[in-house]
Amino acid sequence: MSKSSQLFNKAKNLIPGGVNSPVRAFRSVNLDPLFIASGKGSKIKDADGNEYIDYVGSWGPLILGHAQDEILEAIRKAAEKGTSFGAPTEMEIQIAEKIIEMVPSVEMVRLVNSGTEATMSALRLARGYTGKNKMIKFEGCYHGHGDSFLIKAGSGALTLGEPNSPGVPADFARNTLTADFNNADSVEQIFKEYSDDIACVIVEPIAGNMGVIPPDKGFLEKLRQLCDHYKCILIFDEVMTGFRVHPGGAQAIYNITPDLTTMGKVIGGGLPVAAYGGKKEIMEQVSPAGPVYQAGTLSGNPLAVAAGLKTLEIISRPGYFDQLNKKALNFFKSTKNLIKKKGWPLSLNYVNSMGCLYFKAGGVSNFSDAIQSDTNKFADFFGQLIERGVYIAPSQFEAMFISSAHSEEDLDNTAKIIKSTLEKIL
Repeated sequence: MSKSSQLFNKAKNLIPGGVNSPVRAFRSVNLDPLFIASGKGSKIKDADGNEYIDYVGSWGPLILGHAQDEILEAIRKAAEKGTSFGAPTEMEIQIAEKIIEMVPSVEMVRLVNSGTEATMSALRLARGYTGKNKMIKFEGCYHGHGDSFLIKAGSGALTLGEPNSPGVPADFARNTLTADFNNADSVEQIFKEYSDDIACVIVEPIAGNMGVIPPDKGFLEKLRQLCDHYKCILIFDEVMTGFRVHPGGAQAIYNITPDLTTMGKVIGGGLPVAAYGGKKEIMEQVSPAGPVYQAGTLSGNPLAVAAGLKTLEIISRPGYFDQLNKKALNFFKSTKNLIKKKGWPLSLNYVNSMGCLYFKAGGVSNFSDAIQSDTNKFADFFGQLIERGVYIAPSQFEAMFISSAHSEEDLDNTAKIIKSTLEKIL
């Protein structure tokens, strides 16, 4: 038995399911999870000493790769001065200035500790600012594990949500309305029915939690128009896409200005940092400036802020995104061309350095498309990649991330392994 399996068996007696976040358990790929011992650059090693080219990157934050030297030095310098104060520090101002500089829609920002905390806080702020109760979310878009977001969509756009996790009160579900991603008509129908009580629309501008699904042309523009017309808040959840697909986030790619933006992952450089921000008029409703309460003992933690600030500084350097996107797009485009040439029943979606290979022909543009994927084939694919030293997310419905630490050799080797694996299983 491998050391990872031994550790997993021990962990199951101490931690629910043996893991501290469900997808880490590898259940959807019918394997025991890898326990990771270390990482450097584009590579990780498991507890058994096996090395892998890593395309999970801590689920997105590690745009610079593992244990990047400048990030480690920034953390070390911060730690020498103290690990936590629960009081303001100058570095919090510096990272706020940097976020506001990089994301034009953000005029003020509040730091928190996780993407879930950011989305929960943004939702509360939208409700407090508008005085309305309901929100519209999209089937397949994930916004953390807050009660209001854990809602299963009904069969039609106007169906009120029902909780899909025990412990979520039905009252929360009644205030969550679910629409179809990339279907603006479904959103408009909901507005016509509930226009007087919709506080916000929250959306991943590029869906990253049902694989990777870009917005159809005009979809985000229509959301902006509807929110303006019905006087409600448009929230872009850029926890995944912020500072990843573009220095200004997905909103910069599609030239849409949301009222509020949630951010995480890359902004912490691998440490627990997230934020929500937006128009000054709205953000000044947050306590202590305004009546909408939100607080956090470790918000603005100096170690996490140091890592995040250094990360944002590095990715702001001239040419950084040009180089990252060039090699990522070359990798994804060549893979897509191979799929087309071979006629394989696969679909590949990508936006710059994040992508997803679906075991489904005909394209994927929404949740209904995504769930038609052959998850058994994916599990076989995943297992064979692991055996050959390539580590991707253990779920058909997660993104693959390319970092600036990935070399051309890494990507070429990965492409060869993917090609031979697909030839074997398809």
